Amino acid sequence: MTSSEKCSRQDLFDFFAALDIETTTHEHEAVFTVSESHKIKEDLPGGHTKNLFLKDKKGKMMLVVCLNDTEVDLKSFHRKYDCGRVSFGNADLLWQHLGVRPGSVTPFALINDKEDHAINLVLDANLMEQDLVNFHPLENTATTAISKQDLLRFLEGTGHSPTILALEKEDA
Repeated sequence: MTSSEKCSRQDLFDFFAALDIETTTHEHEAVFTVSESHKIKEDLPGGHTKNLFLKDKKGKMMLVVCLNDTEVDLKSFHRKYDCGRVSFGNADLLWQHLGVRPGSVTPFALINDKEDHAINLVLDANLMEQDLVNFHPLENTATTAISKQDLLRFLEGTGHSPTILALEKEDA
């Protein structure tokens, strides 16, 4: 696979197998938002997530991964994390660096950022309290459950060291 080719779902599962990581995948209809996914999540154990692809004014890109009910204050995010003020990254940047489309954003997409490591990963501290976490396997037509420890092994395998922060919006 050349650097311009994006990993497929099967490539991801093969990478898990090479790292001896066990996952469970549940097929479902395509979902594009956290609210659309509530029905699916009712039947799946573990922490359910939302993933925010952000960029600051200097071009620093971040993937922020948190529990789906975490309120992240994007206006003050730069005070918690070493970056400028952030906004959402566009679909072209998302595809270029992570190889996924909007609605399919997942930390598993870091498999496509193995060479230049352009994406900085931020994991919510509350997420890391979960034993089992759920993400799309590069497509929004399935959800893959992985243990917290195996998620960290996967990230290490892609060359990404996460920053773990308390992301919940603080009361004023």
